[in-house]
Amino acid sequence: MTDETQQAATEAAQRVVDDVASYQHAAEDSTIAQQLDDGLREAKVSLSDEERTRILREIDDLKDEQSGTPQVRSASPVE
Repeated sequence: MTDETQQAATEAAQRVVDDVASYQHAAEDSTIAQQLDDGLREAKVSLSDEERTRILREIDDLKDEQSGTPQVRSASPVE
């Protein structure tokens, strides 16, 4: 995978995270996880299990309104 492909996947995943965080942060954890997974699938990108867990935790932290939107560190295109 080229750096350019990796960057494009990360940017696509970040857009999904931004959308989920802005619209779903007050939702139930299972709804947030489902929306994240659906968005990533539509964007044809994936996150490692560790990255997904971290992002879901950080979206949950938004409920206290003292945290910023999680930043995707790495994503991969789905083949």
